[in-house]
Amino acid sequence: MADGSVYRYCSCRDDTGRKIGQHCPKLRRPGGAWSATHGMWALQLDLPPDRDGKRRTLRRRGFTERDTATNVLNHAKALIGLANGDADVATEIGDLITSIKPSHPLPDQDFVARRVRAGVSASASMTIATYLQQWITSRKRIEATTVHAYGGHIRNYLIPHLGDLAIDQLRVAHVQRMFAAIIDRNIQADIARSSDDPTVRAGVKGIRNVSPATMHRIRATLRKALNDAMRTHRLIEFNPAAHIELPAADRPRARVWTNAAVAHWRTTGERPSSVMVWTPQQAGAFLDHAERHDIVLYPLYVLILHRGLRRGEAAGVRDADLDLDTGLLAISEQIATVNYQPIRKKVKSRAGDRTILLDASSLVALRAYRARRARWQLVGGPDWPATGTFFVQPDGQPWHPDQITKRFDQLVRAAGLPPIRLHDLRHCAATFLKASGADMKDIQETLGHSSVTLTSDTYTSIVLELETERAKADAAAALVPRHRPAS
Repeated sequence: MADGSVYRYCSCRDDTGRKIGQHCPKLRRPGGAWSATHGMWALQLDLPPDRDGKRRTLRRRGFTERDTATNVLNHAKALIGLANGDADVATEIGDLITSIKPSHPLPDQDFVARRVRAGVSASASMTIATYLQQWITSRKRIEATTVHAYGGHIRNYLIPHLGDLAIDQLRVAHVQRMFAAIIDRNIQADIARSSDDPTVRAGVKGIRNVSPATMHRIRATLRKALNDAMRTHRLIEFNPAAHIELPAADRPRARVWTNAAVAHWRTTGERPSSVMVWTPQQAGAFLDHAERHDIVLYPLYVLILHRGLRRGEAAGVRDADLDLDTGLLAISEQIATVNYQPIRKKVKSRAGDRTILLDASSLVALRAYRARRARWQLVGGPDWPATGTFFVQPDGQPWHPDQITKRFDQLVRAAGLPPIRLHDLRHCAATFLKASGADMKDIQETLGHSSVTLTSDTYTSIVLELETERAKADAAAALVPRHRPAS
């Protein structure tokens, strides 16, 4: 019965009350053909044995047409054939077939084939949690920082909200409810922070709201994972994450620390924006303070402020990248962190892999630093490590990127300056370049942006305190005739 069989049967009984089944003489007409009015069609097929080796058989009855029964039999045989000789897979397919009620159709052949190709149990529907965990483990050819970001989204959001769902049952509504829950959690946290009850406020201490930009990144992680499930593993035919609308993830507008903004901050502690830029005078005051109080990191801060390097790019500058005779710096690598562990990697994009011309001030600081570093190496002797990294500590070890940020924050506070982030030195560099006459294409290439649109959208609005721009504004205003001088 390996090939199975289709047969005719009825419910007639003999004189003893036993069912005659397929041996009933009424099933055939006098000429031997099957009766068109008596009996029904059935099928049976031997299935792969279960895990204990026990034999089992598929039986389906109640078909009015022989072709219908034959089609179901062939469907079952095709499902078993998907095992392609693999006994374990054949057992799983047998488990799947026997788990289906006789009144229900057998599973779609393409669906089972996709699960077999993906190495997924054919007898059970894979959950989102199981799939995402297997997916992130299989991501071997992407940066460790990207894997870390994917893992955070999976652990903190996707599995808690969607993990129990079967991957083939995931719908747009499920993903929408996840983001609605995240937004609702943001609102509840904001309400708690404004509560008069210190216990309520303490309950949300340390909890950060999920920003629109982060929600977009969470969706991007899910969309990528489901795209792989759809195109590579053939587990699903539709990607719900591709059909989700989220609040716009607008970049925060950079603001300059004007005198009025500084006065307001000193009174209230409030910043006009999460992204702040110093005036040239404030930037100069910082460099003067850093040169007096941290001569070791001072040249690195000079380089970021004047040439707009990212923190990881500055920390990752190698001796081989820097030519202090010609004043050229090649930026191709950076030092990033994953779970506080520093790793050296390529820069973020092709646009980030660039060569920039150093200004005179930066060259003076870098040449003085190189001479100072040579003295450290002389004192350290043969034990002084030759890492090839340009910016190092006096003992020769490279700087951890977080140490660079921590020391920057300390220097800003000690200098009594309005606060900015270390990354905002990059914004300062772009702003000062713009004010000195550089066009957006120049700034884009210096900063390593992928498009001039990104550069323009980010930096065109933060030149309020720069005299060259004020002169343009005054000249434009002077064109408007007035009957009396403005008061």
